[in-house]
Amino acid sequence: MEIKTDILLGDCKEILKTLPDDSVDLVFTSPPYADQRKKTYGGIHPDRYVEWFLPISAELKRVLKPTGTFILNIKEKVVNGERSTYVMELIIEMRRQQGWLWTEEFIWHKKNCYPGKWPNRFRDSWERLIQFNKNRQFSMYQEAVMVPMGDWSKTRLKNLSETDKTRDESKVGSGFGKNISNWLQRDMAYPTNVLHLATECNNKNHSAAFPEGLPEWFIKLFTKEGDTVLDPFMGSGTTNFVAQRMKRNSIGIEIMPEYHEMVENELKPVELYLLDKKDSYAPTEPRRRIELR
Repeated sequence: MEIKTDILLGDCKEILKTLPDDSVDLVFTSPPYADQRKKTYGGIHPDRYVEWFLPISAELKRVLKPTGTFILNIKEKVVNGERSTYVMELIIEMRRQQGWLWTEEFIWHKKNCYPGKWPNRFRDSWERLIQFNKNRQFSMYQEAVMVPMGDWSKTRLKNLSETDKTRDESKVGSGFGKNISNWLQRDMAYPTNVLHLATECNNKNHSAAFPEGLPEWFIKLFTKEGDTVLDPFMGSGTTNFVAQRMKRNSIGIEIMPEYHEMVENELKPVELYLLDKKDSYAPTEPRRRIELR
């Protein structure tokens, strides 16, 4: 199995046009937030953010497979003590103008957020991860991200009556029952949509590197080995490093030459595996495929 890692230099708005239709299984990215990283990317005013991003999201929709998923890591900024609405406006316009489905929203809880004091708010300890899809049926491997049930199940379940353990209908008429009999003997459970991860503390020479655990979780959930992951705002290359380690093909696009060069130099070669006659995988000479623009 050959794993390809393509690192492309240039504006993603233009480079995305060169990618084939329906060729990507997962888009995972964190674009520059409004009016942030001005020294690096120039900054985009909140009032112009939707106009700036829509041509990009249109290309992402084109290259995404019908069964694929787009995860957008983004957060509203505070202006004069009030949250901006540009993220909500972007969601609405992506749905209205481009037909994206806003399927789910995940929360990244930053366990080690910076301390601070503000007159009208507390520490900002979470960010959005918004899930978009082209179709209501998409690839999703929920078992890959299951978590241990934990000791809570022993104490909580033993206090339930036999009726509570088997009933399907809600006592309050909500229509949501909680028949938990299927979970009584299980060691693993499905996770919530809140991810508890520390921010990236290592020096990656980038102003907004996210932890490897973030793309890793979504790559597990929405792809399998051999699938293709795209990050159109590559930055320090975290998504591509993780995808390569997890035996996924990946494409990274970065407009800043210094970041592109850094990732190109640091990205380790991928071992290629060829199927032998005994149906086992034998490593060949390691290599990587880098395409420069």
